[in-house]
Amino acid sequence: MAAVTIDSLLQNPTLLFRPKAKVMLKPPRSLDCSRNRKLPLSRGSCFCSFNPRRTIHVVRASSSETALIGNFDTSSSDDIFYKDIFPVKRIEKVEGKFFIRLDRSKDQHDWQLTVGCSLPGKWILHWGVSYLGDSGSEWDQPPKGMRPPGSIPIKDYAIETPLKKLSEGDIFHEVKIDFNPSSEIAAIHFVLKDEETGAWYQHRGMDFKVPLVDYLEDDGNTVGAKRGFGVWSGALQQFSNVLLKSEASHADSQNNNIESKDSKNKNRCLEGFYEEQSIVKEVSVGNLVSVAVRKSPETGKVIVCLETDIPGDVVVHWGVCRDDAKIWEIPAAPYPPETTVFKNKALRTLLQPKATGNRSGALFTLDEEHFGFLFVLKLDDNTWLKFKENDFYVPLLGTSSVPGQYGQSDITTEEISSKSYTDGIINEIRNLVSGLSSEKSQKTKTKEVQESILQEIEQLAAEAYSIFRSSITTVPEEVVSETETTKPAVKISSGTGTGFEILCQGFNWESHKSRRWYMELKEKASEISSLGFTVIWLPPPTESVSPEGYMPKDLYNLNSRYGTIAELKELVKSLHEVGMKVLGDVVLNHRCAHFKNQNGVWNIFGGRLNWDDRAVVADDPHFQGRGNKSSGDNFHAAPNIDHSQEFVRKDLKEWLGWLREEIGYDGWRLDFVRGFWGGYVKDYLEASEPYFAVGEYWDSLSYTYGEMDHNQDSHRQRIVDWINATNGTAGAFDVTTKGILHSALERCEYWRLSDKKGKPPGVVGWWPSRAVTFIENHDTGSTQGHWRFPGGKEMQGYAYILTHPGTPAVFYDHIFSHHRSEIANLISVRNRNGIHCRSLVKIVKAERDVYAAIVDEKVAMKIGPGYYEPPSGSQRWSLALEGRDYKVWETS
Repeated sequence: MAAVTIDSLLQNPTLLFRPKAKVMLKPPRSLDCSRNRKLPLSRGSCFCSFNPRRTIHVVRASSSETALIGNFDTSSSDDIFYKDIFPVKRIEKVEGKFFIRLDRSKDQHDWQLTVGCSLPGKWILHWGVSYLGDSGSEWDQPPKGMRPPGSIPIKDYAIETPLKKLSEGDIFHEVKIDFNPSSEIAAIHFVLKDEETGAWYQHRGMDFKVPLVDYLEDDGNTVGAKRGFGVWSGALQQFSNVLLKSEASHADSQNNNIESKDSKNKNRCLEGFYEEQSIVKEVSVGNLVSVAVRKSPETGKVIVCLETDIPGDVVVHWGVCRDDAKIWEIPAAPYPPETTVFKNKALRTLLQPKATGNRSGALFTLDEEHFGFLFVLKLDDNTWLKFKENDFYVPLLGTSSVPGQYGQSDITTEEISSKSYTDGIINEIRNLVSGLSSEKSQKTKTKEVQESILQEIEQLAAEAYSIFRSSITTVPEEVVSETETTKPAVKISSGTGTGFEILCQGFNWESHKSRRWYMELKEKASEISSLGFTVIWLPPPTESVSPEGYMPKDLYNLNSRYGTIAELKELVKSLHEVGMKVLGDVVLNHRCAHFKNQNGVWNIFGGRLNWDDRAVVADDPHFQGRGNKSSGDNFHAAPNIDHSQEFVRKDLKEWLGWLREEIGYDGWRLDFVRGFWGGYVKDYLEASEPYFAVGEYWDSLSYTYGEMDHNQDSHRQRIVDWINATNGTAGAFDVTTKGILHSALERCEYWRLSDKKGKPPGVVGWWPSRAVTFIENHDTGSTQGHWRFPGGKEMQGYAYILTHPGTPAVFYDHIFSHHRSEIANLISVRNRNGIHCRSLVKIVKAERDVYAAIVDEKVAMKIGPGYYEPPSGSQRWSLALEGRDYKVWETS
């Protein structure tokens, strides 16, 4: 059963409007009030607080109650003692047109692909290309000259381009892609995304593919009249079967591609086409439910009038309660017309159309003894309307005045409560910081007490920030007392370590190929520890459809291509013996299925966690899940897990606990956390109590016409928002800093390394204790090379992250390369001077060809070909190390 949530106006204060108390609002537009007189009786569960039984009775309305209809004038009754109007939101489906057209461009030399949609919304074309000779199904980015204005690159495999109306009178939003038919491009691939709803529209559950050569195999997703595809019928299918091909098919695909590029290019024979189909979108529609209560002077009974402008058949599922415990009961007759008893615990009444206006309603006559009137609205078998996720409640006793419309009294109360609460948090933080500062000057506070106070400040700051962000879109700055600390023996808080961690990524994209990676790494455990690393991140341990481990299947099967479970335990034990903490790479966002459902879709799981399709989100663009909508972005290659399901969260918490106990992991690297709400991560971390945790929240930085913007506040804000959703229990990889370093070093634009407030421009400038800085990993570097760091400038990047606050992470390939000794020297400088995740950084130069900073007044550094020397004065600086376009100094 799907519930339609009714949003409180507290979340949208701009919608508040207050009509006069005695005026019933009319609906904003004409609504169809045609209705089926048969009362729908659901066999499903309902939202009310009672234990259902099986018996269903039909009862008749009394003649006295029927006579009351039309006689309850809420606009003129002086004896009304309660009146309120509740805003409700429901989902409607609207239908429009979607088209694809391939034809020659105006100059008759190039060709043009046009994609359009007639429905309103923020439509985005998510697209890429494949080239002649490519094997497999991965996309590549198109050449820059092929990208329409406003396009944004997504990593290095796709482009997102907004659809726009060419003029105000146009029906369609559309985008045009020009290309040269003599290019090396074999096909254009795309999906259509509605940013308003997060829905993806695809072709038969797969990406659309427009072939530009004749030899391409039709995988069922090919479009184009030339290849025998006519106009489709029906709505676009958002969910479909994704066939996971075995590794053995890879050799076959290579054999099928032995033909040379030149001979394939001769088979290019473009033919224009136009294809159109219906497309259905779900939109949110606002309606009103009004309730008025008065006491009848003639009978002494309480009369409740309920009206709504919701069209169609609306059933009120209702009852009464005798106290504020709000336990549902069935009142004595009379009842309104078309009322039935539901399982001896509630009543159901079909609302009747009003004589005037497009409204329906009912009158309920109740005895004075009742404390309150409870109800929910039932629109169909799968749609129920509630208020603020609770049953509607109308007080029947002890109300002496008409409350403000649209919950005005609630708003006032909550605003006062919120302000009082946040003021209290702010005062607590001030007191803690003042106390820490005064005690520091007296040099009486121990390291453990200092860290305890820092932990409390961070927790309070996270609470205050959460409330602050719910009302104002802005950015926080870390509310932390930056004290001079030495390396403590205690951890600051669960998931965030001590602040002195240096992380080693202990694998690359090819590590699985040896099938004994665990044993190879065990042989290097002492060597890695001796370089100064304190934490190591191991690859995903579970059985996986993909050899690298990021398409997990049976979570409890830890015999992977990296080694056996016994070898993994042996490796972890060896790493612990040399003083290192160990992070497991856990993939919680998605999971590959074991079986197909009755429709042939892979969404049934086996193994110890034998979930069914309720564990899969409902808006996954490829799979037919029966869960709720995703709380994040969908990963297209495997079923996206619905973390709102209690059984899913319970199983995952048990699994993480098992990994901690059975394998000995000390913490987690969390894969693709964009896919689900950070609040679920908080739940998992509180249950598994990791020493350290870091999430991979990765999305594109801001670009204008292909050039990176200087201001990346919106990008780092999204990462900070996710960290805050975890309540600060996890850090996140500082993708913002990596991206800015790319542009600064590649283009010799070192001015980019200072934001408008003179702070580091990445997450490390706002929340350094939660920023895990890096320049390369298994995705961006190694043999994948999706977003490789500028060649020859790697040590400038490490000179930056290993001298700055945050928790630096070093890639395995760089450790065991010619960079090894330089990285080891930088780690030594960091440890020798006690640089930690909260160290103070003062940017002293950010110019075209040089960036320089002083950290904790102990370490000075510069990167770039330009000149910088630390100032001479009371401090004496000595050169600690230097390399190509970087130098580091420390105080003597």
